[in-house]
Amino acid sequence: MPENQKNQMCRSFCLWYAVLGDAGEAAVKAGFPPEDAMAQAVAILSREQNKRRISQIRSALSDTQSVISGLKRLAFGNCNDAVYLAFAEELPPPDVIRRLDLFGVSEIKRVKGGGVEVKLADRLKAMEKLHELQSTINEKDTAESLIRALAGEEAET
Repeated sequence: MPENQKNQMCRSFCLWYAVLGDAGEAAVKAGFPPEDAMAQAVAILSREQNKRRISQIRSALSDTQSVISGLKRLAFGNCNDAVYLAFAEELPPPDVIRRLDLFGVSEIKRVKGGGVEVKLADRLKAMEKLHELQSTINEKDTAESLIRALAGEEAET
């Protein structure tokens, strides 16, 4: 594999790991083969520069930002992989299942007769929570601006 591609996959892994917190899933999403994902993840995480990169990404994406990202993913993400799984005649092989994006799935169960029932997260509820969180953040920013103005401080640019 060319060095440039390896570096790109490493950077991609760091980003996914910072967001997901799951080394194996991050490695697969970064493009490493599932059977080699954990070994690659351990190798990447053992390098100090990658630990710093992950730390920088995490600090840039505060916890609130991660929650907002998750809610946006639930509210606006696609459910194509869940639909594929629900309508598959038979259970796909494990390597296919590993690559499916099932983030919005809240429950999967087999029903009598061999079918599969897939329940998705409530998009409307996710949008409501997202709106509440955004409103709270906006109110906090507005309150802080008001306090600074009343204290005679200059607004931050």
